[in-house]
Amino acid sequence: MFKTLDSAVPVACWSCSIGHNDSTLFCPHCSKIQPPPGGDYFSVFGLKPRLELDLSALEQEFHRLSRKLHPDRFARALVNEKEWSLADTALLNDAYRTLKDPLRRTEYLLKLEGAEIGEEHSGKDRVDPSRVPADLLEEVFDLNMQLEEMRMARKIGDEDSALEASLAEAKEKFSGLLKAVDEDLRAEWRAWDEGNELARQASQKRMVALLDRRHYLSNLVRDVTETLGA
Repeated sequence: MFKTLDSAVPVACWSCSIGHNDSTLFCPHCSKIQPPPGGDYFSVFGLKPRLELDLSALEQEFHRLSRKLHPDRFARALVNEKEWSLADTALLNDAYRTLKDPLRRTEYLLKLEGAEIGEEHSGKDRVDPSRVPADLLEEVFDLNMQLEEMRMARKIGDEDSALEASLAEAKEKFSGLLKAVDEDLRAEWRAWDEGNELARQASQKRMVALLDRRHYLSNLVRDVTETLGA
């Protein structure tokens, strides 16, 4: 069962005028729908920011709130209530999509804490040679050479089974490294959730570095997949 967090700055309900915390979707006193609340995605579900979540409970709370916010329930309501049901539903959906996904949840929480996770980590750009992890420098150089050879061969209609097999092997290896990074990230969740301020700062730095490595590896695997499937 989820428990609503108390807010340091209560706001007055538009309907009953009684103060309540500013992260709730419904007034706890009169049950009237409220305008989209402030705060973060965790507060939408009455949660403190943390990385290890009970996903089953999160899903149950999402469906419960979704039913309460359904537009059909506000067919005869005031215009502002109808508008809020749509806005709150959009907020709830965004929050749920972010928190249920381990990677998105980690990135979101770190950004809340002020970590710099820029758009270069979005996975949309080609691999940036200047950001090659030091321990992968030689392998990535060889991989890029092979990728270019394969692209050139495909352009002229040649098939190189040995090169294709080598790229498939490289893809499997980098996919394995990607899984290892995910395991390391999960190990940091508890360190962040249960640690003091100093431990959290150290864990945050490690997670930012792991996320950077993960995005780089993800791009490598994508590039190999696209080249092999071309």
